[in-house]
Parts: sequence; C-alpha cells; structure tokens
Amino acid sequence: MPNKSSDDLFNLIHSLQKAEKRNFKLYITRNSSNEDLKIVHLFDALDKMRDYDEALLLKKVPSIKKQQLPNSKAHLYRQLLASLRLLSNDENIDIQLHESLDYARILYNKGLYLQSLRILERLKETAKSYNQDSFLIQIISLEKKIEVLHITRSMEGRAEQLTHEAEEINEKRRIITHLSNLALQLYSWYIKNGHARNEQDEADVKEFFRYRINRALRVAAKHLVAGVETTLPEGTTASDLARMGVSAEALARMGFYEALYLYQSYMWFAFIRQDFLQYYRYVQKWVDLFQQSPQMIQVETGHYIKGLHNLCNAHFDLRNFRGFQQVLDRFEAFDASDLVQRSHNNRVQTFIYLTTARINQHFMLGTFREGLALVPFVEEKLTEYSGFIDRHRVLVFYYKIASLYFGSGDHEKAIDYLHKIIHWKVDLRNDLQCYARLLHLMAHYELGNYDLMEYLVRSVYRYMAKMQNLTVIEEQMFAFLRQHFHHSPRRVHEAFRTLLEQMKQYEKSRFETRAFAYLDIISWLESKVRQVPMAEVVREKYEQSKRRPAPPVRGRTNADLI
Repeated sequence: MPNKSSDDLFNLIHSLQKAEKRNFKLYITRNSSNEDLKIVHLFDALDKMRDYDEALLLKKVPSIKKQQLPNSKAHLYRQLLASLRLLSNDENIDIQLHESLDYARILYNKGLYLQSLRILERLKETAKSYNQDSFLIQIISLEKKIEVLHITRSMEGRAEQLTHEAEEINEKRRIITHLSNLALQLYSWYIKNGHARNEQDEADVKEFFRYRINRALRVAAKHLVAGVETTLPEGTTASDLARMGVSAEALARMGFYEALYLYQSYMWFAFIRQDFLQYYRYVQKWVDLFQQSPQMIQVETGHYIKGLHNLCNAHFDLRNFRGFQQVLDRFEAFDASDLVQRSHNNRVQTFIYLTTARINQHFMLGTFREGLALVPFVEEKLTEYSGFIDRHRVLVFYYKIASLYFGSGDHEKAIDYLHKIIHWKVDLRNDLQCYARLLHLMAHYELGNYDLMEYLVRSVYRYMAKMQNLTVIEEQMFAFLRQHFHHSPRRVHEAFRTLLEQMKQYEKSRFETRAFAYLDIISWLESKVRQVPMAEVVREKYEQSKRRPAPPVRGRTNADLI
C-alpha cells in the first residue's frame, strides 16, 4: 500500500506561486552542484504530485535512494526557504528588521561596534514606526551590550536612556501579553462552546473576562497615573481603577497593539454573550485602528482581514443590509490588492472570510438558489487549500452550504452536507454540531420521511440534552415535530401558526437569539403558515427593509468602552 501522508515539504511546494517557483529555479542553479541538481528533480516531482506518496516519489526520482530521501528533502526545504526569504525581503517588515539586525551583529563581531550602533539607531526608529516591540527589545539589548563592553564616547546619559527604554518596552510587552492572552482565551472559549447558553454561562464568561482585564489595567497603572511606581495589588477594584483614571479608554491610547488586543477582547466578550450591538462597536474600532495607522495593514494583514470579516458578521447579525454591502465592497477591493494576492496565507484567509460573507449575503437577501452557484467554487478551494484550512472552518462551510440547499428547497442535498458534520468526530463547536442535527431533522420532515422522524427526534433530543445545549426554542421545536409530524395537513397548519406566535415572543430574548442565528426558524414557520417557499419570505423582508429609512449612525466614543 502506498505510503501517503501529509508532508511539510510537499505542502510548502504546493503553496508556491509561479513566480516563486521560477525564482527558486534561478536561485538553485546559480551555484549548482550534483546535489543541487538532484533536489531540482525532487522539487519537480513533488510539484507534479496531487498527494504525497513516498513510494511514487522514489520511482520518479531514481537518483535519490530511500535512505537518502530524508536528507535530500531537508536540503530542498532549506533552499526553498532561503529563496523565499530573498524574494520576500522587500515586502515583509519582519524580514527587513531581522536582516538589519543581523548586519548589526555581523559588524559588531568584526569589531566595528560604532558602525553597528549607527545601524541599530536607524533600526530602532523603523521598529518604533511599525510598533515592533519585540525587535526593540533585541535592539536595546545589543546597544546595552556594546555600551557595557566598549568605550563608545556616546552622549552623556546614555546608560540612563537605555535603562529607561528597556524598562518601558518590557512593561509595554507585559501589558500586551496580558491583553493578547485574554483575546486568545476568549476566542478559544467560543470555538469550543459557541455562544453563552444561559445566565450561568454568561456569569462564568463575565468573571473570567473582568478578572483578566482588571489585571491588565493594574499592570498598566504605572504608565497611566503619575506617582504609581509598580503594579497595583490584586485587591484593587475596577471602581478604584476608574477613580485613578485607569480605564480601558486610557489603555487603548497606549499603543497600536494594546488597542488591537483590547478591542478584540471586548469584541469576543460581547459576541459570546450575543450582545451584537457591542460586538459591532468593538469590531468597528478594530478596523478603524488600521485606518488610523495604515502602515500596520502591511505588518498585520491577517488581523486586518479578520477585522473585516467580523465587521461583515456584525452587520449580518444586526441585519444592517447597507452597512454589510459597504464592508463587503471594501473587502472585495482589498482581496484584489497585491498585498493579498502575493501571499498564499492572505489568499487562503480572504477566501475563507470573503466567501463566508458572500454566502451570508444570500441568506440576508433570500437568494438561496443563486447562492448555490458558489458551492463548486467552495468545494474546489477546500480541496486546493486542504492543508491550510482548519477543521472548524470546514465545518462552518458545510453548515452554510447545507443551509443554502435547505433554503432553496433541495432538502436531500442539505442532508448530504449535514451528514458530513454529524459523522465528523471532532471536538469543536458543540453548538454547530447540535444545530446541524436539528436542521437535519427539519430536512427529513420536509421530505416527508415520517418513518424516520420518531427515531431522529429522540436521537437528536438525547444528543442536545447531553451537551446541555437545549433552549426553550429547541424544546418547542422538538415538541412540535414529535407531536405533529403524522397529523393531517389542516391540523399541522394550525400547529405551525401557533408555534410561530410562540417563537416570535423569543426574538428579542438574548439567550434565545442563538437559535435564530443558526436557523431562520421564524422565516421557515412563516413560509409554512403562508404556504410559500422560505426564500420568498426572506426576500420580502429584505425588500421591506429597503423601504425603511437608514438607521442613524451611532457616534463611536470612548463611552462605548465598558
């Protein structure tokens, strides 16, 4: 049986663009040796393979024996990275800073420490302009080393200046670490659990959030309040901090990364609690931050892409059609830019988030059938990028595709995609797993598979109860499907009307909005009561929204920071 597996070298080669492959060939043939010619053959063979197959690879490159293959692959991997570094030097600020820092070290090791200091001084200004604090730590460390070991006749007060700079940057990194940890932990909580299900979930998230945000504020106090020399004690309350002038607003003014991770933390905190207006406010601040510091789009492109994605999501959750279209247009224009197109990672990320936004737009407009035109493209890209997209994203795509088919009336195809989720054993997004099963149940109901309904209702109910995922809406949906799937059309029609009135009572309930976010149950029930396609109901709602005046634009002030 062929030895087929994932392979780092194979994935690297298949992430290359044509220009990068051409550059590698030029790079490797400049000083070619027999060993280099072998790795060119190895490169060509791997480039032509659709899946990594070691046995086939050895047949394609007979000049490399099996025992030589690991070393040849390692050599090719290093040469590829070296050629990519040369090609990426002009467009990546990290690589430029690394290279200049290497030059400073080379000059120092040659005994030319004054030349080294001049490079470090210029490098320090560049690092500051791009908020690259980790490089500043290395630069200052080398400056201190030179000053300690050599007589440089530097300006008076040099020791005090470097000491102050080192302390400042270390404290700054400490604050950023607290905030970036909080943003990451909240995101991880959402990936694992989805939205808060009840008051206990919300209380747990609030306690988790407030403890960590207050810790970051206590660390920042010495930078924000005159006379404070050290981190404030743990017992310092939020109200005490506020009276001292230590606030989230003040923290956001400290620097780009402090603001970025602060806004991300508040955004995830709001999103988990399904406070969609606050979610919108903080993601807007996140995106605005890049407009205020446009040079950072080049440095933190991934964060900018993620910000546009979440801003689209916020308008989607608030059903702000105009705002959604404006951000989508902006996102599509950015997708066409060189900054995205010349980076494989950026292309993958924009595919994920831009395609998600385009599908969501079809959900908003009720154009489910038109949205199905995206499915072949999504399937093609999921295959092409299979080594670069995490399982969570794939699950979300399957659910959205299933929802498109369900909304267009093709319930059998919806079931096919829901099976991909239900039978994929992965400990991610328990909420998505639950709603896939509920939509699966509704699709079988639509197909009239009543012989399966009783078994499916019990099975899905047990699963969701075990996951502690049942809300009032799910309880009522299960009760309806269990009691009425075998009734006459007239009785079922009346039951639909009754259930619709009950569901409308929960539309404004924060803990119940989760169900409406995953399943447009109201529109589905309205389609049943009116006996028209679900797509028609959603489309009418969109047309009605266009006739309403645009909502007033809320001013975004520091008061938005809670």
